[in-house]
Amino acid sequence: MEISNAIAALDKLVPNPAVGLPDDLFYYISRTTPLVNVDLLIKDENGRTLLAWRDDRYSGTGWHVPGGIVRFKETFEERIRKVAETEIGSDISFEFDPAPIALNQLINKDRDLRGHFISVLYKCFVPSRFVPENKGLSPEDAGYLRWHDHCPSNLIKYHEIYRAFI
Repeated sequence: MEISNAIAALDKLVPNPAVGLPDDLFYYISRTTPLVNVDLLIKDENGRTLLAWRDDRYSGTGWHVPGGIVRFKETFEERIRKVAETEIGSDISFEFDPAPIALNQLINKDRDLRGHFISVLYKCFVPSRFVPENKGLSPEDAGYLRWHDHCPSNLIKYHEIYRAFI
């Protein structure tokens, strides 16, 4: 009966999980089930890859492929577009191949919080004329974007699985 009451309380607090979850609830879920995310391998016609700087307690510090966790009742295509809009902007020419190029299971056996992901990699295209705005971010700030001609040595460890693609 206690679980039923807790679920009823959560239903009242989160009437529409498709728009996101409160952090505490999200972290609880990440301790009890795998999270599904899309990662975007964003290339230009010159073969460069657009990467973002990351610095957080879950993934560490380094370059990473932009990505995001799929929300409830959200398609992969919808999440791809939302990640692109959030991370690189909505006013650019953005294309993606709807067929994923990689599917990976990432498990961190030393961590419960955000410790299990099913990651789907999609190849995306942005023209080389795209220059990241970086809106006041410095190169050491999380979210800073930069084109890369080759895979940097300081890729976050979880994205080492993508090194051959970059």
